[in-house]
Amino acid sequence: MYKALNYWVFGGFSGERTPYEFIDFAAKNELDGIELTVGDAIKVDVTEEECHRIAAYAKERNVGLRTLATGMYGAMSIGATDENERLKAVEFTKKYITIAKWIGAKVVLVIPGSTFVAWAPERPVFPYRGVWEKSTESLKELIPFAEAAGIEIALENVWTRFLMSPMEWKLFLDQFDSKNVGVYFDTGNCCLYCKPEDYIEILADRIKAVHFKNFKGGDCGGGLHGFGDDLFDGEIDFKKLIGVFGKYGYDRTFTVEMIPFCRLPDMVLPDAALAQKMADQIKSL
Repeated sequence: MYKALNYWVFGGFSGERTPYEFIDFAAKNELDGIELTVGDAIKVDVTEEECHRIAAYAKERNVGLRTLATGMYGAMSIGATDENERLKAVEFTKKYITIAKWIGAKVVLVIPGSTFVAWAPERPVFPYRGVWEKSTESLKELIPFAEAAGIEIALENVWTRFLMSPMEWKLFLDQFDSKNVGVYFDTGNCCLYCKPEDYIEILADRIKAVHFKNFKGGDCGGGLHGFGDDLFDGEIDFKKLIGVFGKYGYDRTFTVEMIPFCRLPDMVLPDAALAQKMADQIKSL
């Protein structure tokens, strides 16, 4: 079982800690790997040479760099019905894929689109059908680029009111005749709509990577505050869930992505104590 930690809890959203510091942290804690993030841990204009240095540093310390994530899709979407925004997101994704190739990652997390983003009221509201069509168009442009680079595009299930059930995901992914596109499955994000087990059963052969976080719902399903600061406090029993992953043959990465919205409006990242807690918790699984 490949156990990793996402950069944000350790390094914040503005790149307060370097990739080298994060690699050292992972090595000290005997994690299998880390998930660096493009736009903060790694700048979008990073050079190939710097990526090679980071990769070499990680290899020396036996720390894997199998996946990359990014927060850049908060400001642009490959599913935008505004063509200028869509093209901007496609061009960014090509650079993102290139960075993954340079650093030796195999999977990049991509947000497929959004019809509405509740925590970003400045973002436009796009029609569902339009997002489906434009996201499909973008991915058909990106898949050959990803295939040539040897990188897999993993689309994350997020709270953007698009692709909300596992059957929607299956229908969407069945459009693409490529093994290089699939799902970056977030266990906490799905709890608002379905149990994680339902996604695994239906999409197991399309899951490219997994994010671990827990969730607590409420009378009306819950809100962002439901994402807490403890992997073992919530609706998900991860020891049982790992068994479900194994039942359906999943043997790739498990990465804790801990963003403690339960602390809003006082959430502060980076959080060294929380990063240590997450390292300890995933190692215990």
